[in-house]
Amino acid sequence: MTEVSTRVDLALLGIRVDAPVQRRAGAGPSDDGHMLFGGAGAAVPIRSDSPYTVRGNRLLFEGSDAGVSVEPVRRPRFYDLRTADGIAYDRIARLHGADVLATTVVQTCVRYTEDQRCRFCAIEASLTAGDTVAVKRPGQLAEVAAAAVRLDGVRQMVMTTGTSAGRDRGARHLARCVRAVKAAVPGLPIQVQCEPPGDLGTLRELREAGADSIGIHVESLDDRVRARWMPGKSTVPLAEYRAAWSEAVRVFGRNQVSTYLLVGLGEDPDELVSGARELIEMGVYPFVVPFRPLNGTLAVDVDGAQAPSAQHLEDVTRRVAAELRAAEMFGSGQKAGCAACGACSVLQTTGA
Repeated sequence: MTEVSTRVDLALLGIRVDAPVQRRAGAGPSDDGHMLFGGAGAAVPIRSDSPYTVRGNRLLFEGSDAGVSVEPVRRPRFYDLRTADGIAYDRIARLHGADVLATTVVQTCVRYTEDQRCRFCAIEASLTAGDTVAVKRPGQLAEVAAAAVRLDGVRQMVMTTGTSAGRDRGARHLARCVRAVKAAVPGLPIQVQCEPPGDLGTLRELREAGADSIGIHVESLDDRVRARWMPGKSTVPLAEYRAAWSEAVRVFGRNQVSTYLLVGLGEDPDELVSGARELIEMGVYPFVVPFRPLNGTLAVDVDGAQAPSAQHLEDVTRRVAAELRAAEMFGSGQKAGCAACGACSVLQTTGA
């Protein structure tokens, strides 16, 4: 089992390795490669200046064995396939971690403008690079999901979306996509991710379509931090998020709702932990993840932002993990999604 301090270091310092499965740019806060450390999945930055490297199947720190076995996630076979109209499957959905199929069903966002976009987000960068398609059709996702399960043993699926201008903020297209995948692969657990829809009844539509869990990601509970880092999203009041979380817990169940909390945006650590405790009391899993500067984002290109210190990340993660364990809420208890996978966070290393 990887020690917490080592896992924190890896999250921030990355690793020098040729990882066959990598994620470059997108809606999340990091570039990374997908590895198994001691059998547990992890998404770790690939960095040429990292003191960590791999020899054989062992993790080395500055050339010395760190006491952890390492195995890069293998390139999935479904990547070699194309749809009938010639679109490569990996432009529709990609492997995350060892067994999670992930897709951004709409790769554009109404907030992706110079003055409104989240400063850590590069959702449209992969579209500009030609690595994906703007809108994934339900039938395409069903086809890819069936192949990923059949060929590569995928066990869960995550569907996120850029925010649309509609009142549902993109949730209804998610519902159509979920319905199609569930028809093709009935036993595949699916998490959906979206902003709070204007009509909370849409959450019931997502559940009835077949979604098993949901992520409604706020990234920070500090309005000052939200206005600085997420000028567009911060116009959605925290009260609206709390109403959506509450209704989502009612619809999906306790510990089937999650939200990202990014460590390193300038939020007071005590307040971050207190906010995480509030979420846990609601039945929402606070998925604590380090902010990692991503090339192509305003955080790097304009701000020159830095990741949090190892001490800061470990302190916050350990305290939130203690709250989760006390409440008997575990990522492994989620049916699908980021907390169920755990690869982007240190929380799973703490037993939460």
